[in-house]
Formats: sequence, C-alpha cells, structure tokens
Amino acid sequence: MVLKIFLVDDSAPVRLRIEAMLASIPSLQVIGQAGDADAAVRGILDGRPDVVVLDLKLGEASGFDVLRALREAGSPAEVYMLSNFATPAYRRRAEQLGARGFFDKSTEFEHLRAAIAARGAE
Repeated sequence: MVLKIFLVDDSAPVRLRIEAMLASIPSLQVIGQAGDADAAVRGILDGRPDVVVLDLKLGEASGFDVLRALREAGSPAEVYMLSNFATPAYRRRAEQLGARGFFDKSTEFEHLRAAIAARGAE
C-alpha cells in the first residue's frame, strides 16, 4: 500500500526539503503541496491523503485553521505539524485539535521523517 502525503508550508524551499527527506521512505508518494491555508484545505479534501505535513505559520492564516477545517470536514488524514515556534502551548493546542505530532523545524526535523516512516510501516 502506498502512503499518500500532502505537504503544506508557505515556503517552497521548505516543501522541497521535506519532500527530499521523505523520498527515501518506501511506498510513500507526495500527492500534493500548498503554500497557503485555503489551497491546503482544498487540496487535502480533494486529494484525500493519508498524512499531512502542516506548517504552523501560513501567512495570514495558521496551520491550526487548516487543522480545524479538516476536522470539521471529517478528514481522516493524520496531521504532523512543523514550526519554528514549537512552544509547549502550541504543542498542546495541536494535540487538542487532533494533530498526531508537532515538531520543531530547527531541532526535530528528522523526528518528522521517523514518525512518518513508522506510520508507513504500520
């Protein structure tokens, strides 16, 4: 089975870095990407990925807005959030909204890969 991934970050270079990092995971396919909240929600609901990698800061909106919209729409996608602002309060909020994980971009980037690889091995 192929694990379908959707990447959301307002920085195209960061999305490319995440895609390159995940490329070594067997049976994984990046099915879409978005740089803003509206495009993310549309792309995720249309593409129905298994996993979403979601940045916290998305211009005027936030990853929390996207996560809330996905939950309200009944999306079963597992969401892993990434941020340069990985405070305990943000981590708690992500968990409350149903994120499966929350990782600091500067110190936990590889932990994201490990979590998705483990998800793919299930």
